[in-house]
Amino acid sequence: MALYKIDKSLEYIKEKAFKLEKEIQELTENNLKTIFDLEIVKSEFALNNFRIDTLAFDFESNSFVILEYKRNQNFSVIDQGYAYLALMLNNKADFILEFNESQNKTLKRNDVDWSQSRVIFVSPKFTNYQREAINFKDLPIELWEVKRYENNSVSYDQIQKAGAQESIKTISKTDQTIDKVAKEIKVYSEEEHLENVSEEIKELYDKMKNAILNFDEIEVKPKKKYIAFVTGRNVIDIHPQKKALKMWINMTIGELDDPKQITRDVSSTGHWGNGDYELQISSDENFEYILSLIKQSINRNKK
Repeated sequence: MALYKIDKSLEYIKEKAFKLEKEIQELTENNLKTIFDLEIVKSEFALNNFRIDTLAFDFESNSFVILEYKRNQNFSVIDQGYAYLALMLNNKADFILEFNESQNKTLKRNDVDWSQSRVIFVSPKFTNYQREAINFKDLPIELWEVKRYENNSVSYDQIQKAGAQESIKTISKTDQTIDKVAKEIKVYSEEEHLENVSEEIKELYDKMKNAILNFDEIEVKPKKKYIAFVTGRNVIDIHPQKKALKMWINMTIGELDDPKQITRDVSSTGHWGNGDYELQISSDENFEYILSLIKQSINRNKK
């Protein structure tokens, strides 16, 4: 991606290459919350002859996340990613102990959703082979390209899967490590969330989704309990039910301008999605008004 400075004419900003993987690691770890909304647990976590660059925790999904940094392109994202996931699943107590010691909190085995574990690779560039290797709909591995520029700016961009339809389970039978991990780790899809809903609610969800995506550069990220719409941070989380859509707008109580008062305050009650505002709809009544509420959340949460 070419980067330009706006002056009287466009001035090309050159990329400033990373000389060491350690530079990428330090930059990412120092800004882990801003980039990935993760909390660092341990840098250089060593276990059983493995050394994980960064061990992090995702409080949204209550799961561990492993980050690996690469400056060269000579590695297999599938083999290495699944080796780390297998290490985690075979040594759960060690990961929990590391969390408890570093965070000064008490995390129990049942507090962790191991099915949502994932690996993130961060590199200045991935090969076409590596990009194609992640093209499975249920792969718990993400690729992120990091670029640094001479104007003291940096970008992190996730490599998107190209309409993946195949399951990683199609090749798991020939690889014991992949097979074992695939049985315990689950990557969710929109289709699964919409399996048991009525046709009217599917149509309503599609209408809402398309309208939200027209607002900004927003990613759809299906989670275990809901479908997240993300731009920097979660904007709105949607849980499709059989006859309704339950939604949570990611704003702190008192921030949302809702003169019709169609949302309810869930700041002091347990709920799945992010934010203090919840609403439930079964038709497109107040559709444009709801979009205006979502727009407020986009302006509040985007990077």
